[in-house]
Amino acid sequence: MAEKNYYDILGVKKDASDADIKKKYRKLVRQYHPDVSDDPNADNKIAEINNAYETLRDKDKRAQYDAMLDNPFAGQGGAGGFGGQSAGGQGGFRWEDIKDQFGDGQAFGDGGFRFDDIFSAFGRGARGSAGGQAGGRTQGSGFEQFGGGFGAQDNKGQDQHAEIAVDLASVYSGDDYSIKLNVPVRQPNGSVDYENKTLKIKIPKGITDGKQIRLAGQGSAGIGGGKNGDLFLKVKIRHDPNIRIEGADVYQTVNIAPWEAALGGKINVSTPAGTLGVTIPKNSKSGSNLRLKGKGIPAKQAGDLYLTLNIVNPDITDSNREAVTKAYEQLKQAFGDTSINR
Repeated sequence: MAEKNYYDILGVKKDASDADIKKKYRKLVRQYHPDVSDDPNADNKIAEINNAYETLRDKDKRAQYDAMLDNPFAGQGGAGGFGGQSAGGQGGFRWEDIKDQFGDGQAFGDGGFRFDDIFSAFGRGARGSAGGQAGGRTQGSGFEQFGGGFGAQDNKGQDQHAEIAVDLASVYSGDDYSIKLNVPVRQPNGSVDYENKTLKIKIPKGITDGKQIRLAGQGSAGIGGGKNGDLFLKVKIRHDPNIRIEGADVYQTVNIAPWEAALGGKINVSTPAGTLGVTIPKNSKSGSNLRLKGKGIPAKQAGDLYLTLNIVNPDITDSNREAVTKAYEQLKQAFGDTSINR
């Protein structure tokens, strides 16, 4: 088992905020992911990092872990701590006792150990005076204080996080996607290997940017009969450059000709909500918005669609150059040189 504590593993101070711990965790996962890391020990480092984060991210587990760090010898010979006799006699539980008994193998790795081995090495006191199993709620269950015990619930596999890019059109209608992921899977001997998975995902209609889709049981495999972790997919909405999204509201830039802005009229616009007939008010200015209520992302509370008008000059070709030039000359004469505020 590694001698570094969980704070050392993540490279943060003991008083680090939840946000700092999460930030450092994500940085380390990116650094040691086997797809990008050249470190031959990347698999075990990822497992070590995940194990540390799963404890420190949980308020209750972190408090229990901090208490253990502050007083590793609490509960000597009694309940409420790493009780029972150590390998060297009385005095509580020490990490070094495991190291001396089982060697320096990586936790859960090829040279690691099993929890049953720990219980055998440290005697009945580790299981509890009433004969309760590890992680149970009986008095004297010494391992319960560390992270809430080692029951099946605590041996649940790590949750995994990924990002999925979804077309805006799929958000409007709902759609099915297939994704391929390289996910960590714990092997029977405790080591971690990576396997490719293809998953079919149902994109809910109306989901907004940044929301997560939870796939139960699709995370890492559990330990010792524990349940698999979950997979959380963060939705990133993919759209054209002339579109931006704010929550459930959609903003789309629409090009119009100078005469359409001046004279007004009805035009057809292709939008994420379909082709819509839109009336341009007379004397519209570039940058003004036309609001189409309820035509944004169809979330639980539907957003609005805003068409941002952008006045552009039409292309001039050899065939229309003379007529266009004449029209602009007439326009200049009609308005004069002082018609625009500069």
